[in-house]
Amino acid sequence: MRQEHAAKTREKKLLTLEEARALRTPIDWSTYLPPKPEFLGVRIYAPEKTTITLADLVPFIDWSPFFHAWELRGRYPAIFDDPKIGKQARELFDDAQELLDRIVTNNLLVPRGVHALWPANSVGDDVDVYADEARSEKVATFYFLRQQMQKPPGQANHCLADFISPQSAMGNSQLADYLGGFAVSIHGADELSEEFKYQHDDYNAIITKALADRLAEAFAEYLHMQTRIAWGFGRDEQLSHADLIREKYRGIRPAAGYPACPDHAEKRTLFDLLDAEKNTGIKLTESFAMHPGASVSGLYFSHPDAKYFGVGQIGRDQVVDYATRRREPIAAVEKRLAPNLDYSV
Repeated sequence: MRQEHAAKTREKKLLTLEEARALRTPIDWSTYLPPKPEFLGVRIYAPEKTTITLADLVPFIDWSPFFHAWELRGRYPAIFDDPKIGKQARELFDDAQELLDRIVTNNLLVPRGVHALWPANSVGDDVDVYADEARSEKVATFYFLRQQMQKPPGQANHCLADFISPQSAMGNSQLADYLGGFAVSIHGADELSEEFKYQHDDYNAIITKALADRLAEAFAEYLHMQTRIAWGFGRDEQLSHADLIREKYRGIRPAAGYPACPDHAEKRTLFDLLDAEKNTGIKLTESFAMHPGASVSGLYFSHPDAKYFGVGQIGRDQVVDYATRRREPIAAVEKRLAPNLDYSV
């Protein structure tokens, strides 16, 4: 049976890029009115710029991944009732709450973030971003990848560009669409963790790093809510904490390096548009890693049909097409997208 399954797996082939594009996400742009945001450009969230505080972020914390970092599997708060790990989870949570209170009260960590909204339209599998509503000056392009796996009839082969109205529809002013972006960070965790280590308190040193990660993700959630409000449709939200954690809101915020946008290089475009290194203090390394580690960045899509997906395996035809669009050597693209290639280099 295993051999038969392996043989069937080998028989599966990817669609050509042309075939996959023919099965793009079906959105009827003739009946859709993209929401117009109340502002365009960059807004900075930092203690010296706004009244953003750590206390603002605490209500947005998703605690489940905090326990996962300690290899305690379960969903908060149900994990406390687990007969095997519930007691340990409760003790860990109480210790984390005590340290979090100290951090918030004494401002031991510093939140810095930025988000922006830009006029945008899709061109094939790309999204062009414009300087202003005139849409005559293109300031950047985000390059996306499309699913090429064969799917059952009726299922689309998604690309993030599918969720932005196409440039070909710009003759109708109602189809002037927008794209958002953000970068957030929690500063000071490395230094605070080192202080605990100096005091031979490795336990709180580890908790510090875990709390910083949770606060960074909470910042991303908080800023996404502010963006949805600025977009208009977020003003009518009546979402509980659980609803936020389960992302029961309109729109998505995919990040470069994750399944829907596996190329980390897209962070460079985002950071340049946001002037993120200056506005947030986040440093982007040559390999597109963010420092400090408690940092999150990504894009905002507002279309109600926008969804998360995994690009999965892609063929060489798409790699060549992608490299051409990005004006890069094929070898450079193959190196970054190695986990997604359905062929050997």
